[in-house]
Amino acid sequence: MTARQSPGPVRTTETLPVTAPLGARGMMRWAWRQMTSMRTALFLLLLLAIAAVPGSLFPQRPANPALVTRYIKDNPEYGEILDALQLFDVYASAWFSAIYLLLFLSLIGCVTPRARAHYKALRSQPPRTPKRLSRLPQYGTLILPADAAVPAAQAVTDAARLLKERGYRVHVRDTDGDLPSVGAERGYLREAGNLLFHTSLIGVLVCVAIGGMFGYRGQKIIIEGGTFVNTLVSYDAFTPGTNFDAATLAPFAVTLENFDVRFDRESTKQFGQPIDFTATLTTKDGADGTTRQQILKVNEPVYFGATGMFLVGNGYAPVVTIKDGTGKTAFSGPVVSIPNDGVYTSTVVIKAPDAAPSQLGFVGFFLPSAVTNEAGVAYSFDPDPFNPQLNLNSYYGDLGLDTGQPQNVYSLDVKNLTQLNGRDLPAKGITLGPGATYTLPEGKGSISFDGLKRYIGVDVRSDPGQAGVLVFSGLAVLGLIISLYINRRRVWVRAGNAEDGRTMVEYGLLARGEDHRLAPEATAIRSLLTRHWGQEDAP
Repeated sequence: MTARQSPGPVRTTETLPVTAPLGARGMMRWAWRQMTSMRTALFLLLLLAIAAVPGSLFPQRPANPALVTRYIKDNPEYGEILDALQLFDVYASAWFSAIYLLLFLSLIGCVTPRARAHYKALRSQPPRTPKRLSRLPQYGTLILPADAAVPAAQAVTDAARLLKERGYRVHVRDTDGDLPSVGAERGYLREAGNLLFHTSLIGVLVCVAIGGMFGYRGQKIIIEGGTFVNTLVSYDAFTPGTNFDAATLAPFAVTLENFDVRFDRESTKQFGQPIDFTATLTTKDGADGTTRQQILKVNEPVYFGATGMFLVGNGYAPVVTIKDGTGKTAFSGPVVSIPNDGVYTSTVVIKAPDAAPSQLGFVGFFLPSAVTNEAGVAYSFDPDPFNPQLNLNSYYGDLGLDTGQPQNVYSLDVKNLTQLNGRDLPAKGITLGPGATYTLPEGKGSISFDGLKRYIGVDVRSDPGQAGVLVFSGLAVLGLIISLYINRRRVWVRAGNAEDGRTMVEYGLLARGEDHRLAPEATAIRSLLTRHWGQEDAP
């Protein structure tokens, strides 16, 4: 018996597809397609909303630079890191601007091809009638008897006219053939609404950019009786746009006649809480404008053309007079105090650089309604000025104002000063009520508390793109409503003549996307046809 040798393993060669490298041009085309996809646009829109969150969590330098400085000082562990990450100027940061520009490009690249495709669809005819209408989601048939005298061509023509009256674009085909049909389509407004929504988003981004480039924002503290003129030198803080021109400042002047604050005096739980802030202003538009009285309140700004003035803060301004060691008046006028709590316990800093023989400085706090506890510590029990009191420490020496270096008017650097008054010193601290005067030690002069005024903090904003943002936002909402409530549908009706003289009619409906109203539409079209032909609505 001969042994049979088994064959060896069979080896097969499998041809793998060879993928050519994209190259620089191919990579750019791929990146552009990814950038202009709707998914990327939605992702960038969500990312922009998330990136705006730190602007609400951290104080922003354009709105309140002093608060940012205090925040960094109070949080030395991470304050400088947050500042390096531009979290105190979110909306002008490099990373926020990058997301903004990418979203702008993505929306343009997304809308442009869709607009071209929509234009071509509007100019094209409805699609041809499918061979098997019975496969469509909504399908039905009608049989017209011979005595109805409605041939197939007439039935299709009638159906086309009825569908056109219902808002469909129609196209009749094969009227000379055995099976004439009509194709109808409506709902193009849905895509138009979608394009309107995305185009409006681009408009909003453009208008916001215009406001950031040509607008400005400034802060000013106005004391009762004081006047503010809308010029650059009048602002306490000013943040211009990148292309701002000082010549565009609206010429107006504002005088604060009176500022009234109403506190709750009836409720037990909310006693002492502010109820209403009312600033009475005398305003004048331009040099030749008429003087008029206006009221400024929270969320009720005063406008001068496109420039708005908003009430953002308030406090007390004690009126003091400082005389130096020679008996001359070194300072006289109201001093802005910064509130620290709900009862307006406020920080006060007074500088008298014109005092002689030494410059004088004072730092302390103002209490609207002062009382003293058992430990001898004074505090305020109410925000209304029932018992105003100034509590100060005094210093003399070089205030550093002659060096040319800018200083914060609300802080006093005492490192190079000599203290005159203080709780731990023999002269003790300075405590002044209205009308009282205190003589400083060592013949340095005196300080008197002459009266009390209120002040308001206003935010003046000019945003040339604000009206455009409002218009485009409204158009975006309109486009969204249209795209949500209008459905795109297609209807086909086909007819044929039977040998016995009857006319056989079949129809089908198809929706583009989900449409829960497609079945009621099919019922409505069936009823429309049967009524027109005088037939009973039978399946």
